[in-house]
Amino acid sequence: MEYKLDLLEQGCKDFGIELTQQQKEQFVRYYEILVERNQVMNLTAITEFEEVLVKHFVDSLAVSGVVDVDNVSRVIDIGTGAGFPGIPLKIVYPHLEITLLDSLRKRIGFLNEIVDNLGLKNVETIHGRAEEYAKQKEYRETYDLCVSRAVANLSTLSEYCLPYVKVQGYFVPYKSGKIEEELHDSEKALRILGGRLENVHKFQLGDAEMGRSLVIIKKEKSTPKKYPRKAGMPSKEPLT
Repeated sequence: MEYKLDLLEQGCKDFGIELTQQQKEQFVRYYEILVERNQVMNLTAITEFEEVLVKHFVDSLAVSGVVDVDNVSRVIDIGTGAGFPGIPLKIVYPHLEITLLDSLRKRIGFLNEIVDNLGLKNVETIHGRAEEYAKQKEYRETYDLCVSRAVANLSTLSEYCLPYVKVQGYFVPYKSGKIEEELHDSEKALRILGGRLENVHKFQLGDAEMGRSLVIIKKEKSTPKKYPRKAGMPSKEPLT
């Protein structure tokens, strides 16, 4: 089947990215496996080709408009689901060492299939909860960048994610809709966890006029050892 990649190519150009033929083929293969596997497991509600290009692939790459990804080495994607934003970032920036973390074992199986099929190197997939891996020496404060499109309020998400980020590294969650109240409510959490809100980048996604925000949080101090709290606590009792 012939796929038109204009929307993906244009979206990439907006971020200063020129795709190679191999990268285009990897995105098409990713789409094909995603849609095929989606028939038997719940990976995405978005399956129409052009929508996937914009709402998953281009959206995933938006972080490259606010972070100099060329100078990033280690990235962790928390609650990666079907691999967004981690896998599109890996396709476009092959030098990245990427960790994909998800709490559902079936999704990890799918991600492993994608990694193998696309021939991606230096990608680690881990099954478990963010609160647990963040306590382990090999993961804690070892990443230059943490990204997440997971659905959780910013206070909770910061407690899951900031413990993974090196001092002077960045945590960039992807958000949609109005986020002013959420930003205000997360001030205490960021302060406790060693982060500082540096900027919020708002943008529209394609013609859909889907309001998106990238929240750019810089890690300025080490996260106290007691965070994250035990599994379930960050969502039950956010640091607000």
